Amino acid sequence: MKIGMINNLIFYILDWAEVWAPLIPIIVLLIYRKQPKGLEIVVLFTWITFFLNIAIDGIWIIRKYFGLGLQGNNPIYNIQSLVRFLCFSSFFINLPQKHFYWFRRILAGIFVLFFFINFIFLENFFNQAHLSENLLTTESYVLLAYCMQYYLAELNEDNDELTRQPNFWIVTGLSIFLVVSFFVFLFYTQLLRIDGNLSDNMWYFHNIAFIVFCIFIAKAFYDPSRNRYSV
Repeated sequence: MKIGMINNLIFYILDWAEVWAPLIPIIVLLIYRKQPKGLEIVVLFTWITFFLNIAIDGIWIIRKYFGLGLQGNNPIYNIQSLVRFLCFSSFFINLPQKHFYWFRRILAGIFVLFFFINFIFLENFFNQAHLSENLLTTESYVLLAYCMQYYLAELNEDNDELTRQPNFWIVTGLSIFLVVSFFVFLFYTQLLRIDGNLSDNMWYFHNIAFIVFCIFIAKAFYDPSRNRYSV
């Protein structure tokens, strides 16, 4: 009985991870408000993601428990995907790395072109039936390419203090999240058609990866050498 209650509690906590996990870096951010140059876009992403996730889960709660005729939250996942790509592509483009300079810019242009082609000719942005596999998997793949070029550029520049830089923790957390989420996004809709419980269980891996991502962002924001509460 106790084991069952513990399991239910764990799954309940994971169900709400998209809402509470961003509070981890937000709390650190409220303590260490002055962040290094280049992290402003990550700060913006953290706040936007927090409010978008509240909207996502809020719509789900209202539909499930109050039976109101709201539309699904899938379009918000599309917005979240676009926001995530724009924020982190901007983050990578503005990194002070000499290598892959044009690659980072061209990659961003290719994704934006894909985004419009996909929702004009292939998918409906406001589809309520399922998530956009094309958008989410492509976004994950392209951002992973950004992460790989970051590591390659750092290796070429022979950076001995890589792990002391906040950029390293952000990219590493993002990489972990994307590697897991790529396969979740790739198979989620197909599994949903076959077995809804299986697809729901698969989403827990996404939430766990998201928690890890938020912890890594918090690590990037945390720096005891900075003055607390400074602006």
